[in-house]
Amino acid sequence: MSEIQHPHFDIVAIGGSAGGLQAARALLGGLPRPFPAIIVLCMYRPVHRESHLAAILTKACDLPVVVARYGEVLKPGICYIGDPGMHLAAGPGLVAQSIHDGFYRGHNIDLLFQSLARLAGSRTIGVLLSGLAKDGVEGLRAIKEAGGRALVQNPAEAEFEELPRSALVYGGEIDTVAPLRDLALEIGRLVGCSEDTKRREIA
Repeated sequence: MSEIQHPHFDIVAIGGSAGGLQAARALLGGLPRPFPAIIVLCMYRPVHRESHLAAILTKACDLPVVVARYGEVLKPGICYIGDPGMHLAAGPGLVAQSIHDGFYRGHNIDLLFQSLARLAGSRTIGVLLSGLAKDGVEGLRAIKEAGGRALVQNPAEAEFEELPRSALVYGGEIDTVAPLRDLALEIGRLVGCSEDTKRREIA
């Protein structure tokens, strides 16, 4: 019996801020199903207010979307988000870590991306979506330099183009700059999905 070949990339890290929620909904909704990789998503949202992010994203993508528990082993086929009052990162063994607010305020995406670059950079696809400022740019560069892939939403499509444009200027080598529809296709290809795998249509 021949050895089963696993896809090289089995982690997808997605970050965005202003305008990122709508972009994330569309991107996740366009991914193949079933989806064979881990998804970790960092999205800016109010700290002192009940969050409905998991429910919103679940409706968009038909994937389980859960708030990662500290020490939980990250598993394929699930989209993990952090608690609004904490910062999500990955620890040794690909377990979820929750970092208290403080130094990393305004650098949530960089924290997540850089933790994955250290632990599993060559297995990780980093994706930056619509947003402001530069949070995530250094983390995306770190993923790429560790052997991963760097994907960026086309700034012309993004509701807020500052973050994707910053990635193009300061993020080093970017593998793919494309609209959400094409990013979803490229992610599916990189994680080893066949072309005829079922997809939702991106609106």
